[in-house]
Amino acid sequence: MTATREELEALDAYSRTVVGVAERVGPSVANLRVLRRTRAGSVPAGAGSGVVLTPDGFLLTSAHVVAGRRRRGRAQFIDGREVGFEVVGSDPLSDLAVLRADASDLAPAQLGEADELRVGQLVVAIGNPHGFAGSVTAGVVSALGRSMPARADQVVRVIDNLIQTDASLNPGSSGGALVESAGRVVGINTAVAGLGLGLAVPINATTRGIVGSLMREGRVRRAYLGVVGGVRPLPPHARAEWGAGAGVEVIEVAQDSPAARAGLRPEDLLVELDGRRVADVGGLQRIMVAEMIGTPVTIAVIREGRTLRLDVVPAELVAV
Repeated sequence: MTATREELEALDAYSRTVVGVAERVGPSVANLRVLRRTRAGSVPAGAGSGVVLTPDGFLLTSAHVVAGRRRRGRAQFIDGREVGFEVVGSDPLSDLAVLRADASDLAPAQLGEADELRVGQLVVAIGNPHGFAGSVTAGVVSALGRSMPARADQVVRVIDNLIQTDASLNPGSSGGALVESAGRVVGINTAVAGLGLGLAVPINATTRGIVGSLMREGRVRRAYLGVVGGVRPLPPHARAEWGAGAGVEVIEVAQDSPAARAGLRPEDLLVELDGRRVADVGGLQRIMVAEMIGTPVTIAVIREGRTLRLDVVPAELVAV
């Protein structure tokens, strides 16, 4: 069957877009070879991809790519240049890490805004699957708002608002760039969720704050209440006060935690914290930023049909 003129023109436009993105962003994506320091010297510890943030050597990658202690490695670019890097900071609870490469003239990628993405939008993944540097695949945004669990020692959180894409991702793609058609990086590829399915951590206000903390302090500080919760629809009698929607049902309260000291109990339905409506676990996590640590706030819960307001002082979340 012969393609129509319109089909050929559409293919040409699609191809031009992908080629343009690859040419613009490709020089900003590094092939990472991760090494682990031992008494006998450095040994291979993994591989992945990284995205250049600044000309003076800051790169962004996935935390699981550089997981473990005493990690460093080599970053190679599509022009053949290879430089050493060290880990500045890693945050397993967002699956992001910042590296510092031994270079002063790198080509930084332009960061975009993932919150403006729409389902069906064209995206291009650039990385190093199976060590094949500078590989480019294209697809669409399959879904938005996906979630997956992340763990740091005994602490488990949910990474929310992930981007789902059908752009092909394989081992080694993690840490690479997910790019929209204008050449702006809107996500950091983080996981292969299944055949033909990939996930990426979005570039938005939340992740920009995480990246900034990693660059400045080498870590991310988070506030902590000490509850395990899940989403539960509001009961009919509560909707007059709180509107339709849901809250976070307290399933478990950690012993000697801020929540325990404030008097929270299992089966409480958390609907507000510090004057901000809470409808799901992700919303609660977004409120629990460093500025909340040690700051007395009021929490509203629905208990046995009544709304109670309790005073709580969030502590710092520490992975142990």
